[in-house]
Amino acid sequence: MIEQVTVVANAAYPLEGILTLPDSHTEKVPAVVFVHGSGPLDKDETVGVNKLFRDLADGLANKGIASLRYDKRTCTYGKQIIQELGGRLTVEEEIIQDAIMAVHMLKKDPRLDANRVFFIGHSQGGMLAPRIDAEGGDLAGLFILAGTPRTLAEVIINQNEDSIKQLEKSQQEIALKQVKELQDKFDAISDMTDEIAQQTVLFGSIYAWYLKEMKQHPIKDYLLQNKKPIFVIQGDKDVQVSVEKDFNRYREMLKDRPNVTFKLYPGLNHMFMKAVYGTLKDIWEEYNIPQTVDSTVLEDIAEWILSV
Repeated sequence: MIEQVTVVANAAYPLEGILTLPDSHTEKVPAVVFVHGSGPLDKDETVGVNKLFRDLADGLANKGIASLRYDKRTCTYGKQIIQELGGRLTVEEEIIQDAIMAVHMLKKDPRLDANRVFFIGHSQGGMLAPRIDAEGGDLAGLFILAGTPRTLAEVIINQNEDSIKQLEKSQQEIALKQVKELQDKFDAISDMTDEIAQQTVLFGSIYAWYLKEMKQHPIKDYLLQNKKPIFVIQGDKDVQVSVEKDFNRYREMLKDRPNVTFKLYPGLNHMFMKAVYGTLKDIWEEYNIPQTVDSTVLEDIAEWILSV
């Protein structure tokens, strides 16, 4: 059963959402809020022709778990936000405020168990999960799906470096120069005043302040301070985050926490679907092959929620 809802953390930016409920239930059920990866993504987290959040929402409802998914603020109001905020945009306005409001909506719903509201953050959403919980999410537990404990700047540079390795030799020199220029821009951010950072465009519509503000709130600190149950998962064929630099780093950082679970899925990509090409240069072609979320991932998420 689905219901159309509106997430309103800021009156200027109401967001269309879908509350998915189990078809039959006699008592209050657990629920999850989905929070997107980077970019202007819709409520289903549509990437290419695939829809990670829709697949998970439908599958979890069949397991007796409700969920709320909604359009990202930059999906619905991208141009407006750029005009109004410009270089002052941070993850607070783009992601965190709406995620916290979505959690509060679920906690107020009398059909749902307010003490069992969880958070499923994918990619950048997973990266920010501990910060969202600390800033007012007050969740029962966190799922970090293909997240990273690194800075966004590190991830961007590493992705570019990986892409270069897949280029022809003749193209590599030009690309390496471009990455060096981007690294120089990132290195300069720490010496910028907040005002200068809000005026400095790095690339596209991304300003230096967006990265500087995130660096002022180290993910590692939030992660280590968080005492909630956490489930960290990743596909071993994910080319957008790294097993070595991300999944294994989470495992090392949280190795002494008995309430943290880790699982690496063989053969799955960043969307937790079967990896077809397994290379960054072909990833968009891969995402345009219709697939659904691996059933084992869905089973594991549902089982973990029902066990907490």
